[in-house]
Amino acid sequence: MQPKKDIQSLFFLGIGGIGMSAIARYFQRRGERVLGYDRTSSPLTKELEREGIGITYTDSPAWVEAQGISPCDTLVVRTPAVPESNAIYTYLRAQGYDIVKRSEVLGLITHQKKALCVAGTHGKTTTSAILAHIMHESKQGASAFLGGISNNYQSNLIVDKDSDYVVVEADEFDRSFHHLKPHSSIITSIEPDHLDIYGDAKGYQEGFDRYAELVENFIVLKAGFHLPNHLKANVFTYTGPKETGIDADFYADNIRIEDGEILFDFCVSERAGLPFRSIQDVRLGVPVWINIENSVAAMAIAALYRTDTGQIRDNIKSYKGVWRRFNVHLRTPKIAYIDDYAHHPTELDAAIQSVRKVYGSRSLWAVFQPHLYTRTRDFMDGFADVLSKTDKLILLPIYPAREGPIEGITSETLAQKVKEHNPNADVTVVEKDALIEHIQKHINKSQNPIAIMTLGAGDIDRLVNPLKETLSQL
Repeated sequence: MQPKKDIQSLFFLGIGGIGMSAIARYFQRRGERVLGYDRTSSPLTKELEREGIGITYTDSPAWVEAQGISPCDTLVVRTPAVPESNAIYTYLRAQGYDIVKRSEVLGLITHQKKALCVAGTHGKTTTSAILAHIMHESKQGASAFLGGISNNYQSNLIVDKDSDYVVVEADEFDRSFHHLKPHSSIITSIEPDHLDIYGDAKGYQEGFDRYAELVENFIVLKAGFHLPNHLKANVFTYTGPKETGIDADFYADNIRIEDGEILFDFCVSERAGLPFRSIQDVRLGVPVWINIENSVAAMAIAALYRTDTGQIRDNIKSYKGVWRRFNVHLRTPKIAYIDDYAHHPTELDAAIQSVRKVYGSRSLWAVFQPHLYTRTRDFMDGFADVLSKTDKLILLPIYPAREGPIEGITSETLAQKVKEHNPNADVTVVEKDALIEHIQKHINKSQNPIAIMTLGAGDIDRLVNPLKETLSQL
């Protein structure tokens, strides 16, 4: 992307998206005028408006015309979630505005900084948020563009004007990460996803191979996945807990749980070439089992950039998590309520296993909103297998996002598949506006303590606060 040199304003089509809003905030803080459109208002868009960004929720060119912008000094940034038929998009295109993808703008920013990127099918947002917190609170400092709202900073954007480092979540959707210039990268996993874009598992792997070729310095790769042999970057491997038969360069050992907290030793192989072999007694600020693995990856990059070991340990302890990444909203003797963004079978399995470890004596209820018809179709059996392991499952209708319906792919179909995996499964399909009443009715009948989870990447987040309020009164 070669942007105009006289850009004075930017217009974001789909400004309410988590990735789009971070870039919009970045340019707003730089002093450019920022405007945008989104289909519906949300807590995030309301925050943007409070920060001085003008937003319309009506798909009408008239509002855009009234803002006094012109093609000669305005750049339009578009997310693929906005359809070709959108009236504002059609108008801007007809008027001759330069229109670029979000990934192209983010790519430009990574060419200006030392970008520490986090790619992978799972765990990108949490791992990048941990890495951003470690680096931002250390002597090196760092800015960050995150795929979620950091609980430490109450934002998806961190700005450090004095640092050369920027932490970036590298999204593989639509091959967006191919626009980046990673100085170094974590790759958390290469499990097939977005098959509507990549076609099959081979195409997905090739997408990551191409991304890895762009990395200049270090790659920290989850052990068990593979990349081409001839890369510019030095490749190191990591795991969470040390695994028998896996010789990783970074791993966790001496893991223990003490009064609901998780501690471990961060261990480093001699091959990594660092001046230490371990950081002992690392205490997770968010004591969730999967965060052992996420923290090891983030600590590895921080260590390779010679961040002070004491600062690494302290910043892991002070990390407060990301909105919708295993947030514990309620914990009483009767009910524990956890919300998570998981929307792929492997992510669901990790979330469910974490709850089982912490709340093993409670009955596990899961509320899942499938995300995308294509993903539900492509991973139907994987979803069914994982979800069949819950004690009670409530399915919401599929959240379509950018897609139209696919015949035969519904939440009712998924419920039937769950029954095939576990004939005794307690599974129900419920409309979103009936969910809270349904849960309230069935919890009142239960005699056992319950751990209830809401899961999914659609608009299920709109139910989190109302559900928390209802559950807290039971």
